[in-house]
Amino acid sequence: MTDLFDRPTLDGEAPSRSSRADQRARRAAKKRRARRRRRTLAVVLISLLVVGGAGYLLLTNATNLFGFDNPVAAKDYAGPGTEPVDVAIEPGSTGREMGQTLVDAGVVASTAAFVSAFEGNPEAGTIQAGTHTLLRGMPAKDAVARLVANDSRVETRITIPEGWTADQILERASSVTGIPVADFEAAMEDTDATGLPAEADGKYEGWLYPTTYVLEPDEVNATGIVQRMVNQTTLQLDEAGVAPEDRETVLNKAALIEREAKYAPDRPKMAQAIQNRLDTGKPLEIDAAVAYGLGKSGTELTRADTDDPDNPFNTYEHTGLPPTPIANPGMESIEAVMNPEPGDWIFWTAVNLDTGETKFASTFEEHQQNVAELRQWQDENDR
Repeated sequence: MTDLFDRPTLDGEAPSRSSRADQRARRAAKKRRARRRRRTLAVVLISLLVVGGAGYLLLTNATNLFGFDNPVAAKDYAGPGTEPVDVAIEPGSTGREMGQTLVDAGVVASTAAFVSAFEGNPEAGTIQAGTHTLLRGMPAKDAVARLVANDSRVETRITIPEGWTADQILERASSVTGIPVADFEAAMEDTDATGLPAEADGKYEGWLYPTTYVLEPDEVNATGIVQRMVNQTTLQLDEAGVAPEDRETVLNKAALIEREAKYAPDRPKMAQAIQNRLDTGKPLEIDAAVAYGLGKSGTELTRADTDDPDNPFNTYEHTGLPPTPIANPGMESIEAVMNPEPGDWIFWTAVNLDTGETKFASTFEEHQQNVAELRQWQDENDR
């Protein structure tokens, strides 16, 4: 038998010296091959890094060397920018999404440049959604700075105070937006478009909620503005727990309170006093309602005005609530109607016209004492 092939060791047989030497030689050769593979891999990796680095440097300087756009470097405009352009930043946009929007509008040269500027500005997280007016061809850092400052945002703000009438509100909306009052009045004829509920019977008084409205450019139109105000009233009534069938009544009472009450704590008392008068069939005798029907200030009323039965808002001559609300009430007055303070008051009068301090009474005699206090204050203050 030949020894060209290893003979398997039999059980109990000690391996020969030549067999052990062969095994050691094979293991050493295997280790040498592994080391050569590792060295080869390292050389390949180093070569790739060198070539890649050189390629990156070449691309980075490609514009200067060969005169074509660099596909790796973040392109940016030198600025300062040219003509203005409106750009809409969507809510929840990331820096990259904003950058792409600005690239599409021609504001910045590349998304990469904008993202770099965005990440380098510690206030970038405060950028607000909405329409912003920027410039075409702006440096990315300038675009980010303008967005952060929020002075580029295109918006219209209309602030409506509590207790204003519909006519006053339309005048304010017209003065802010430049839309003629006639356009608002025409828009209000389409109650389906403005969302005016059926229980309002086509009348907007009381349904134009007083607050500050922030309008985007596409919302600045007569129908959209009135719709926003009506929708806000509905939302506030729902929040206060007002049933749809009670909305008009609640707004009517709340409007009276809005025009009469000076202090917030007086509102729930006044709500109860109004309800007490309605329950007993007494006329409300509220000057603000009489004045509304005549289109004048409550301080200008005369005895003839309160005796005039032709004024449907004359709450001295007519019992029950006025035909419509006399103003547009805020949330405090609405909540007062929904949560009146228990009591048997049926009279109230201001005793200090400067501070608005008001006193309530359950009897006519007590009320007369409060009125006397008011007259004394007027005498002392030449009012």
